[in-house]
Amino acid sequence: MFETGDYVVYGHTGICKVMGVTTMDMTGIPKDRLYYILRPDGQTEGKIFTPVDNGKQVLRRVMSKEEAEHLIDEIPEIEVLGVTDDKQREEKYKECIRSCECREMIRIIKTIYLRKKERVAQGKKATATDERYLKLAEENLYSELSMLLDVPKNKMEKYITARIERR
Repeated sequence: MFETGDYVVYGHTGICKVMGVTTMDMTGIPKDRLYYILRPDGQTEGKIFTPVDNGKQVLRRVMSKEEAEHLIDEIPEIEVLGVTDDKQREEKYKECIRSCECREMIRIIKTIYLRKKERVAQGKKATATDERYLKLAEENLYSELSMLLDVPKNKMEKYITARIERR
């Protein structure tokens, strides 16, 4: 169970701070069921209530700073997504995004970066699907890393590149 003050990743919402745990006084909801009160990062007013025992939505603790640095160091070894069919590729992108795992975001980013490079070499543009999922993966990954490493989100790509090149 998470404690008040913990930071978590909550599904598509992203990073949230656990503001507390409560019960709900609503018809049809068990009075003893516990709910986390989450505040999305960067918001001062919004609240999300999600059951402590909810298995539907991903709810995980954010990485530690050491785990984040280790993950960045591992980026060159992380495999790209091995899908060649466009429809299967989009399904794999969706699956990776739904997992809310940073390693999966890196797989998407690496895959799309290489596809983009190939397409440009052929005189083609990146696909709209690739652009959409690249943006989502970068947002999810950079938000968490930015908070942990105290690097502005818009500088995260440069930070990662520089760290990898120093190795």
